[in-house]
Order: sequence, then structure tokens, then C-alpha cells
Amino acid sequence: MNGGTESTMSLKEKFTKTLALFLPGIFLLGFNIGTGSVTSMAKAGATYGMSLLWTIVASCLATFFMIRIYGKFTLVTGQTALQAFRKHIHPGVGVFFIVALTAGVSGSVMGVMGIVAEICYEWSKTVVEGGIAPVWFAAFFIALVYFIFWGGRTGFFERALAVIVAVMAACFILNFFIMMPPPTDIIKGLIPNLPEVPADDGKGPFLVIASMVGTTVFAGLFIIRTTLVKEAGWGVEHFKQQRNDAIVSVVLMFVISGSIMAAAAGTLHAEGIGLSNASQMITLLEPLAGKLATTIFAIGIVAAGVSSQFPNVLMLPWLLCDYNDSKRDMTLTRYRVIVFFISLLGLVVPIFHARPVFVMIISQAFNSTILPMTVGCILYLGNRKDLLGDHKNGRGDNVILVAILLFSIITSFLGMKGVWQQIAGL
Repeated sequence: MNGGTESTMSLKEKFTKTLALFLPGIFLLGFNIGTGSVTSMAKAGATYGMSLLWTIVASCLATFFMIRIYGKFTLVTGQTALQAFRKHIHPGVGVFFIVALTAGVSGSVMGVMGIVAEICYEWSKTVVEGGIAPVWFAAFFIALVYFIFWGGRTGFFERALAVIVAVMAACFILNFFIMMPPPTDIIKGLIPNLPEVPADDGKGPFLVIASMVGTTVFAGLFIIRTTLVKEAGWGVEHFKQQRNDAIVSVVLMFVISGSIMAAAAGTLHAEGIGLSNASQMITLLEPLAGKLATTIFAIGIVAAGVSSQFPNVLMLPWLLCDYNDSKRDMTLTRYRVIVFFISLLGLVVPIFHARPVFVMIISQAFNSTILPMTVGCILYLGNRKDLLGDHKNGRGDNVILVAILLFSIITSFLGMKGVWQQIAGL
């Protein structure tokens, strides 16, 4: 009996240790794949089939590189990104990131809960006549995330998030096999090309590609990565572990994003049906793929929304702790109050039955300027021999960073142009 117990405990401990190796990457995956990503990938699949699959590959490679380069800085120096910005560049740079990222995630919290509530409302119509009002779903998921947050332990956040991410990944991958397009379309999609855009779209292929990359190559991801690496207690001896964790995170990013695109391409694109938001997937997919596939997709979207809600509501407290180089104790009253009020933003869309246009415009304006700053900062810090010694950026690293910087500037320009177009249309 004791031998069996010891064996069980040994397996449990081994599983826990193995999971712990990848929890920082799983956390980033939950942060990255949200309802915005689902909507972008589904719309791309519905409109262009699998022709933009190469864009997901390129954005995932850029994300992997940025995760690795920011992680390396923390492994060598022991400093998080915000601490380094404040100490080695200027305190104002750290303040800029706190303000910009907080504005971005505030808009994201509204959008995420709005989409999740709408998805659940559409799905509930198949179970209850007339459906259940979106505000009740939003309130439920807000309360769920806040309840998990209340414990205050990062390890608990990460493990809860791991379960939700596993559900999300399983749903989208399963749907891929149910609704996948022809394999030849998938292979062709890996070849870079510029799809033809409908004449009445008015955007052009570059803006389409930039918007897709923007949902994956998110500046906040790299800032938070340094916090997770430091909290995990990793040092220079963990280079391999850091790389493997980043690989797992990015590979799953590609698989999930590609699965979402494929599900829309194999159904909506094949039927010539467009898509403007994620909630349409419920009503559009059922006649084409059946109730089971639609339910699985709905569960995946909800899991994506809830998984991204965790880091969204934690963003500001974590950034403040990083900037002040203080212990990340989420049980402190001030942090619980901050998270509570940020969480309440999730009720805005369901209650007022409209998108919070002005808040979204502000958050988009901030977000469009964050990535170039993020790349520029690590380009400067990564070449500081006094900080990194022999681990400073090599020539190849700098070439890749400059390429990402140039692309991010283009994306920023297109993003700002889109913001002004929205303002002009109000």
C-alpha cells in the first residue's frame, strides 16, 4: 500500500515539476490568444481561406524571437523590462509603458467580456427560448476570474490558466479536424502572397496582414515575460529551459491560430460567407458544421476570452510592482481594489448594448505606438555590454530586431491611420 502511495506521489510530483517548466509559456499563450485573435483569424479564414497562413507563421516567429530576447535579458541581469527601462533608459519610458498598456488592456477587458457574453447569449438560444441576457454571462465570468484572483498566488493563477488554455486548445484543434479545408489549401497558405481584397473593402492587403500580426506580436507579452522569468527564479543556467518554454508557447500559438483560421476557411469561405465578428460564428456555422461543432467552437471562444481576462486584469498591479521593484503580493488591498474596478469594465458593453467607441479608439492609439518602443528599447539594452557582458546581442539578433522594428513602425502608421479614420467617421 505504501509503495503504491509513494509511486502515486512520485508521478504527481513529476507531473507538477514538468508542468512548472512550461507555466510561464502557458500564461503567455492565455494572454495572447483572446477573443480579438479568434475574431481576426476567423475573419481572415472566412474572407481569404488559408492564403494568409504564412502570416501566422511569420508573426509567431517574430513573437518567439522577442520572447527569447527579452527573456535572455532577465536571465542575465535579473531585472524585469520595466526595471531596466527605468534604471538604464529613463523613468518616463517605464511610465509610458504602464499608461499605454493599462489603456490597452482596459479596452481589451471591455471587448473580451462583450464578445464572450454575446457568444454565450447566441449559444444559449439553442438551449433556452429567447436566450439568457449577455449581462448575466459577463457578470458570471468576471466573478469567476476575480474569485481565482482573490487567492493572490501567482502559481494558482498559472495552474487555473493552464486548465482553461487546455480546454481552449482542445476545442479549436478538435474543430480543425471537423471543419478543416483541403490539405492542399493549407500547404499553399504557407507560401507568402498578397490576397485580392474586395473593391468595397477599402483596406488593402498590407493593412489586413498588419492587423493579423498585431494580434499576435503584442508588446505587453514581452514585458510580462520578463516578470514571469524573474518570478520563476530562472538564471543564466536556465537558457535552454527558457528557450524550450518559449518554443512550446509559440508552437501552440500557431496551432491554435491556424486551427481557428482553418475552421472558418473550411466552412464560411467555402460557402462564400463573410464574417465581421466572432459572435456570428455561432449562427453561421451551425447550418454548415452542425450543433456539435458549433458548441465546441463556442466553448473554445469562451475559454480564449476567460484565459486572456486573467492577465488583462492583473496587468496594472504587476506593472506597478515591477516599476517599483516591490514584492508582487496580490493580496494587498490596493491591488484587489484595482483589479476589481478593471474587472467591472467588462460589464460596459453588455449593459450599454454598444461598443465603447471612444475608449477603444484611445486604447488603439496607445497600442499602435507600443511595439516600436518595445523593440527599440531591447535593441538598445541588448547591446549594452556593461549589462549583458558576453551575452549581448549578436549581429544576427540585431538584424532581426531592426527588421521587426521597421515592420512595427509600418504597423504603427497603419494603426494610427485607422484610428483617425474611426474618429472622422464618428
